[in-house]
Amino acid sequence: MSILAWIVLGLIAGFISSLIVNRHGEGFLLDIVIGIIGAVIGGFIMSAVGGEGVSGFNLYSILVAIGGAIVLVILHAIRGTSRTSTY
Repeated sequence: MSILAWIVLGLIAGFISSLIVNRHGEGFLLDIVIGIIGAVIGGFIMSAVGGEGVSGFNLYSILVAIGGAIVLVILHAIRGTSRTSTY
């Protein structure tokens, strides 16, 4: 996939996963970053369970990226809320 396809895939996946988890988008650049990292995480998870990772710009790859981005956002939310205040 070209870098432009990764950016578009990241934007779509990041925005949709942010809507699912937070009910609003995180912003243009952060949605792209979340989506691209989510695509990598989703591809790794799918490969680990015997499926196919991100294979191009298609619906399957977008769903894999959304799944990975949701995992990323949930892990970030859990890690962010588990910190204790030291005041």
